[in-house]
Amino acid sequence: MASKPNVLILGGLGFIGRNLVEYLVDNNLAGKIRIADKGLPELVGLSKKQLEIIKNKDLCDVKQLNLARDAMVTKAFEDGGTTWDIVVNLAGETKYSQTDEVYKENIIDVSVTCAKAAASRKVGKFIEVSTAQVYDSGKKASTEEDKQKPWTKLAQAKQQAEEELRKIQGLNLIIVRPAIVYGPGDVSGVTPRLITGAVYKHLGETMEFLWDKDLKLNTVHVADVCAALWFLGQNGKVGEAYNLADSNDTDQGSINKLLESMFKIKTDFMGFLKSKAATSIAMKTVAETANEKHLKPWSELCKSKGITNTPLTPYLDEELLYNNSFAIDGTKITKLGFTYKHPNMTEADLRATADYFIALGFFPKDLF
Repeated sequence: MASKPNVLILGGLGFIGRNLVEYLVDNNLAGKIRIADKGLPELVGLSKKQLEIIKNKDLCDVKQLNLARDAMVTKAFEDGGTTWDIVVNLAGETKYSQTDEVYKENIIDVSVTCAKAAASRKVGKFIEVSTAQVYDSGKKASTEEDKQKPWTKLAQAKQQAEEELRKIQGLNLIIVRPAIVYGPGDVSGVTPRLITGAVYKHLGETMEFLWDKDLKLNTVHVADVCAALWFLGQNGKVGEAYNLADSNDTDQGSINKLLESMFKIKTDFMGFLKSKAATSIAMKTVAETANEKHLKPWSELCKSKGITNTPLTPYLDEELLYNNSFAIDGTKITKLGFTYKHPNMTEADLRATADYFIALGFFPKDLF
């Protein structure tokens, strides 16, 4: 019987990484699992189950390493002759609107250094997790072959990292471009809208967003991302890129309907013309005004529920507020035999996300 693949997860304590580790352990898929991450397991907001898994040395091996440093990358890969069959790169900066220098060091350089280490060690497959924000925004769902025009600075760095990795000789590269990833542990995908819904529940006001209900915000559940990463590790074609997006064709309207049902609030949209007029003056001002309205009530709500410290915030970055339609075709992977088990975002999915943070004391109870 063939031995199970050894898996190295770079950035394995992040949102997708922690869920991937849990997926591999729950399904008994990997021979050896190593996590390389600059964070400490006790301080990154893992669920109780995830923390138990990660602290169990029989299940996985955790190394606290800053992968922006060459010497640390070497330590991540080295292990007394262990051959890594699959390396998943989830490391790198995840915040928006950072400087070019930050993105170069913490996305481009990290990806290139790790990929070169993988190539030199003849890793079976190196899976680079990029972003579907590299495509030109539009209402037509982007396929892997469609025009690229990154619409965030983070996506620009991801695109450049992809280009550099393709130049590395001997690298068995697969690129994965997810849509908006949501689910338990999500901090920056759908969760800021979830938090904003809680704020408007607290305020007793109608929640209003820019643009209109038809603005595409295509999504993919983190459980499907994890399953897809494993699937591509077994079945993906080296040199190919694969989008990940469910069939829900999520837009602002569908998300707001779920928030209305969940929090028993009313929602609305400014509409295209009003939004265009507001943002043509200064999007930075629009973003600051919106965030000021949400941040103080969120803080007050948390304090009223006994929460004195939470990493969660309703803050919406200026880059994400423009009229960029995020429509992604995620069917290429299904033609290989993969099936999305969360084809539609549901209220239960959003409740599960909130429950994850409620259990950690990061999200107020009794709001829905």
